[in-house]
Amino acid sequence: MIGLPDSVRILLFSEPTDMRRGFNGLTGMVLAAGHDVYSGHLFVFVSRTRNRVKILTFQKGGFVLWYKRLERGRFRLVPTDQSQVTIDATQLAMLVDGFDWSRVKRPKHWEPARKKSRLRIDNRQSA
Repeated sequence: MIGLPDSVRILLFSEPTDMRRGFNGLTGMVLAAGHDVYSGHLFVFVSRTRNRVKILTFQKGGFVLWYKRLERGRFRLVPTDQSQVTIDATQLAMLVDGFDWSRVKRPKHWEPARKKSRLRIDNRQSA
C-alpha cells in the first residue's frame, strides 16, 4: 500500500471530541496535549457517538481538516486507557473505512537478521 511516510506520526485522540470544534478549537487541543501542531503530523479526533471523525494537519502554509460522517454504524477504536494513541497509516485507513480492529490480526512483519558484531583480534605478530 502506498501511504504516508514513516516520518509522519498519526495521533488518535481517544477521548470524545465536540465535533463543533473547528481549526482553532482542535489546534488548541493539540497544543494543550503538548504536541507541535505545525509538524505535519496527523491528529485524529472522534465524536462521542463515534459516527464522526476529523483529521487535522498542517500543510504548505495552512491547516487542512478532513471530516467524515458515517450514515450507518460507528468508528471502531482500539481499546485503550490512554487519552492519545499513536497509530500507523494502515490503522488510520481501517478506522476511516469502519473496520473492527478487534477482528483484524496483523501478521508479524519480516525483518532482516541482525548481524552480531564480532570483534576479531589478530594475535599474530608481524616478523
